[in-house]
Amino acid sequence: MILAFIATLLISDAICLSTAPAAPPTAAAATIFILAGQSNMSGRGGVVNDTWDGVVPPACSPNSAIMMLGPNLRWELAVEPLHKDIDLHKTCGIGPGMAFASSIAGRGAIGKVGLVPCGRGGTRLEEWEKGSGSGLYEAAVRRGKAAERRGRIGGVVWYQGESDTLNETDASLYGRRLVKLFGDLRRDLELPLLPIFQVALASGAGPYKSRVRAAQLGMNLINVFTVDAEGLQLEPDNLHLTTPAQVRLGSMLASAYLNTMSLPSSAFFQLSSAGSQTCFSNCRFSFWSERLFGLVVLMTVSCFVIV
Repeated sequence: MILAFIATLLISDAICLSTAPAAPPTAAAATIFILAGQSNMSGRGGVVNDTWDGVVPPACSPNSAIMMLGPNLRWELAVEPLHKDIDLHKTCGIGPGMAFASSIAGRGAIGKVGLVPCGRGGTRLEEWEKGSGSGLYEAAVRRGKAAERRGRIGGVVWYQGESDTLNETDASLYGRRLVKLFGDLRRDLELPLLPIFQVALASGAGPYKSRVRAAQLGMNLINVFTVDAEGLQLEPDNLHLTTPAQVRLGSMLASAYLNTMSLPSSAFFQLSSAGSQTCFSNCRFSFWSERLFGLVVLMTVSCFVIV
């Protein structure tokens, strides 16, 4: 009975920790976001005929509160194009990352924002699978773990799928592969409730766009939020978002993230859905409370079995 009582107290502490607002970050701390996917994530806004026009809108201008992890795993001031040294052999322009960061930096307990660019143009989802041989998944995990030395990972922003519209098999397997990818990321980053913000396609490179979008919009995983890019303006290639569209998408992603921060604590573990978003309403666990909660559940079950 004593063990059961102690476990109950620990559960109460875990719930309080998980629902309490995060402490304000120190001067060196940052809320970190991994940016992954293909060309519309790495950014083609303002790119025409493989040439970037160099136009940087105000929402994407350098900000001392926004840093980025360079290819050498060193932090530097975030400057567009964010992916120019990551998405090699491609001409990068404006993506959604900088506008997203500008919209949330300094809001509430967020403080500074650290961006971890990992996008690679023209990649299929299969290439992002763990152990696929492409190295994309492993690089994203390695960069994410390196970034944690500067703060805590607040989420993954994922925009990919255009290349999977070319092939019926890829389109049919998209949902299953995406579930596995998100699960692998959470396990390897040791963040089982890591928020993931995915973008539903605005365009496709092939005839199976609707099938990939259906998988994205039908995603029903804890703490996975979907932002629909359908209808945003495209470049003349009818595949990539324009600069204004990327700024708009960044703002939409920021709204989705900020909405997760304002979820009421009374909704703890209550499943809700709004539009194309599906989430656990109050899964804002800190790094330690995520681990503590899982341990406490196991202890509680064991204690009651013993008594």
